Amino acid sequence: MTEPTEGDAPATDPSLEPSTDRRSTVLLLGAGELSRELALAFQRLGTVVVAVDHYADAPAHRVADRFAVAKMTDPEELAALIDRENPQYVVVESNLIAADALIAVADRGDVEVFPAPRSARLGQDREGLRRLASDELGLPTAPFWFAGSVEELAAVAAHAGYPLVVKPITSAPGDGQSVLLRAEDVEPAWRRAIAAGRITHNRVIAETVVDVDFEVTLLTVRTTGPTGPSLTFCEPIGHRQGDGDALETWQPQQMTPAALDAAKSIAARIVNSLGGRGVFAVELLVRGDEVYFSDVRARPQDTGLVTLRSQRLSQFELHARAVLGLPVDTIMISPAAAEVRYAGAEAPVSEPSAADVGAALVEALTTQESDARLFGRPDETDARRRLGLSLATAPDVIIARDRARRVGAALRKLW
Repeated sequence: MTEPTEGDAPATDPSLEPSTDRRSTVLLLGAGELSRELALAFQRLGTVVVAVDHYADAPAHRVADRFAVAKMTDPEELAALIDRENPQYVVVESNLIAADALIAVADRGDVEVFPAPRSARLGQDREGLRRLASDELGLPTAPFWFAGSVEELAAVAAHAGYPLVVKPITSAPGDGQSVLLRAEDVEPAWRRAIAAGRITHNRVIAETVVDVDFEVTLLTVRTTGPTGPSLTFCEPIGHRQGDGDALETWQPQQMTPAALDAAKSIAARIVNSLGGRGVFAVELLVRGDEVYFSDVRARPQDTGLVTLRSQRLSQFELHARAVLGLPVDTIMISPAAAEVRYAGAEAPVSEPSAADVGAALVEALTTQESDARLFGRPDETDARRRLGLSLATAPDVIIARDRARRVGAALRKLW
């Protein structure tokens, strides 16, 4: 049987055939664009990768050693899949997971599950995560409330005042988020948040808008060794929502020594509480020397895509190494910036011609120290479809950001 290679979709599902491969097997739950990069990172370290998603021909299916299509929110179906594949490692790269099935598998002790079951459960429950951070760990956060109906949200807004940020309990970062400026905004914000939830939850979180200087992602790598768990931090990654449907990121984001120490302390406390091994994307709000916890995701994120050029080991390589129990390093080799372009929600994106793609890439890559990635196929794993990634390095962040924007401007002509 011919194994799938990059660019060639398998005609049948080879995961249904018994494997005689003696290498370690990684069952990757979620086969979107980020999983594609993660699958390649695991394969370079000598593992067999089985990529799983709820739809066929997902991006990671095309590079994995084997693949499967399964309803990952069905506990019985997910458990049967794990039993059939009998992997050494189960690595979750999706919010759409039956967490109870993962907990049951982890409790058996014969398969290692990443992130740890507690992280998997809290990844689907922003309320539980925020209560862990604020109530149990005492981490500084923006004032927050939870609401289970339009009426409760209206009462929260009347009590807390405006502006107020409303988010779904479960969603990808940014999805379904609204800013309430007046009472008339409450009902539309409620509907938007409920519609965006990746798993059905009729509850939302409302937060006071904190006046901050910037937001950062602190990629924190948790590993274990003979002396126990240890943490390593990447340089802070600054990010903001750019013009239109774009995410702009850069590394390093300059912080005061006091703020950086506070950021690392917050990240260490939440990551050690969640446990396990791998990359944790800790989201923080920074104002001067003050740092507030916002969120954490126990896997690579879009904000970390800049590490494909800024670091010796990208977030995907760090995650693979940590999961496999291998040494890691978070050395940054150059300041860098990235721009992720997404499809707008108002209309489907038409596919550009080969000539248009070639012309856009020629223009984009004339920028010094630049790189570009095009995502030509729908990714049903994530709510927002990624169209392209612009990358650039430079002697400093200001120049890198300018270069990444120029690359992004050239690629935008395709859409």
